[in-house]
Amino acid sequence: MSEESLNLNVIRPYLMGLQQRIMDQVAAVDGTAAQVDPWSKDPGDLLQGDGITQIFEGGPIFERAGCGFSHVRGPKLPPSATQHRPELAGAPFEAMGVSLVFHPRNPYVPTVHMNVRAIVARPAESAAVAWFGGGMDLTPYYGFDEDAVHFHRTCRDALAPFGEHLYPRFKRWCDEYFCNHHRKEQRGVGGIFFDDFAELGMQRSFEMLQSVGDAFIGAYFPIVSRRQDTPYGEREREHQLLRRGRYVEFNLVWDRGTHFGLQSGGRTESILLSMPSLVSWGYQRQPEAGSPEAELLTRYLTPRDWV
Repeated sequence: MSEESLNLNVIRPYLMGLQQRIMDQVAAVDGTAAQVDPWSKDPGDLLQGDGITQIFEGGPIFERAGCGFSHVRGPKLPPSATQHRPELAGAPFEAMGVSLVFHPRNPYVPTVHMNVRAIVARPAESAAVAWFGGGMDLTPYYGFDEDAVHFHRTCRDALAPFGEHLYPRFKRWCDEYFCNHHRKEQRGVGGIFFDDFAELGMQRSFEMLQSVGDAFIGAYFPIVSRRQDTPYGEREREHQLLRRGRYVEFNLVWDRGTHFGLQSGGRTESILLSMPSLVSWGYQRQPEAGSPEAELLTRYLTPRDWV
């Protein structure tokens, strides 16, 4: 899809506003203030641009909740951005987006990820090419059907005005993408994921991106409210920290967004805001058969239709 009328000057204020709305919601739930860190790349850096990182750490509800806005320009698209578009390898690019990962303190509250982004590549010998990407996915430590159903219904409803075929397609894409292939294990209960998307035309595709971003608060925070006061002990906490290890493995080994940021010379602190404060690994650790921890693996970390 050619660049058409894609106007990054319109997309930027939407994304910055989205970041602020979401983090205002975190502050209302957590009762603490975010650390706000505006940044810009040094003039001599290969990658140019600016952004704002907002992060909560050590709160009563969210142990670590980071949300970053970035707007960067570079001379060469990194490999992670061109694996499906080899003809754009090495092209100058401009990218902006909002990305978040929230790690709650209570093991009964799931971790969540959301990202919405726009990229423009400008090859020297052809017209500029632009596309959108993003989505959201839920990673519980203890599974509840009603939470998975609510999250998926909200994702489905956000996409419905743009075509009934999009939710099944993006849901399947999410299941395929958010998988620790080296362990043959899903990261969570999924959600939606899309990339290289401009098939509705630039304006309508941007409206779809907005619908996904706007749906996030309603998709996630009712689950937080439902689970945040659930009693837990050392067993649940230990299980949570072990499962967080799987989350770290995915982000470092498989995640294209992390690879894109690091390969393009992005800001490391902002790129790695997705990492939890505390995490653990255990050798050959297996949950007790019939336990809630085992049910997470057998019922919830298996692709299934939730709506």
